[in-house]
Amino acid sequence: MAETGASPRPPTPPAHSPLFRAEQFVWLTARVLEQRLFAYHFLNGAANAVETALDAYRNEDGGYGHALEPDLRGPVSQPLHTGHALHVLDAIERCGGQRVDRVCRYLTSVSTADGALPAVHPSQRGYPAAPFIPIVDDPPSSLLATGPVVGLLHRNEVWHAWLFRATDFCWQAVESLEKSHPYEIEAAVAFLDSAPDRTRAEAAADRLGRLVREQRLAALDPDNLDAYPLSPGYAPAEHHFPHDYARTPHSLARAWFTDEEMSRSLDHLAGEQQEDGGWPINWRRWAPGTALEARPMVTIEALRTLRAHGRHIG
Repeated sequence: MAETGASPRPPTPPAHSPLFRAEQFVWLTARVLEQRLFAYHFLNGAANAVETALDAYRNEDGGYGHALEPDLRGPVSQPLHTGHALHVLDAIERCGGQRVDRVCRYLTSVSTADGALPAVHPSQRGYPAAPFIPIVDDPPSSLLATGPVVGLLHRNEVWHAWLFRATDFCWQAVESLEKSHPYEIEAAVAFLDSAPDRTRAEAAADRLGRLVREQRLAALDPDNLDAYPLSPGYAPAEHHFPHDYARTPHSLARAWFTDEEMSRSLDHLAGEQQEDGGWPINWRRWAPGTALEARPMVTIEALRTLRAHGRHIG
């Protein structure tokens, strides 16, 4: 039967609970897409409503633009926007069918000679973009852009010709990582958590876990952040914690951390909720509007992470 609307709203969470405070923040500040995503995840909202809001960002080429990813402005489709759209579709269990076929055709059209995705396609030139995102005429393949997309498509059992070479690129990139940084490791985990070859994925994840600890890429003691160096170009508060890698207990990255380390990380995440009910962003703020748009996204992910790990949110 077709979905006709939202299910009955669950009981209102207790006042001052993390969920109640976050809901007030979302209604006050979020874009329509994040309002509907919040309702879907926490208020029995309808998937159709999320999909309708997401359609506002879709372009005729099958990709997504219009600042869906707030740090890239303007109407043009970009791999990062399109990866974000797939993340939304995956969250509402709609990552398949003709919509995703069109997405894969777009991905094919912007791929590099390796068959992978650049972080930013040069069509972004002429539109505002974060100063820490370089725009070049012949961008290289990027694990940051490709890994999460390939992982999402495999998890949803999408089969398209684009995936073959993109998957090969991800394996090569992940298995050759030596000196890395947190966002690249997160992208590698997003790929490995859904890669079809589970034995190979587990072996690669085990090696990455040792790399993360050796290079101190996860802040294991939130009360002593000075002990963990920031990667070049990161903002002063742009630390990453165990929960950033293992967003659910089922992630391969969960084995990298002890129960005590994970508990401290989740305590830190819960404690980051601000007085206005939202969670902060820790990367560089380069324009007022982008930070405002990003915080509801970060807030929803924080709540989902806490809930996935069994923390009470309200």
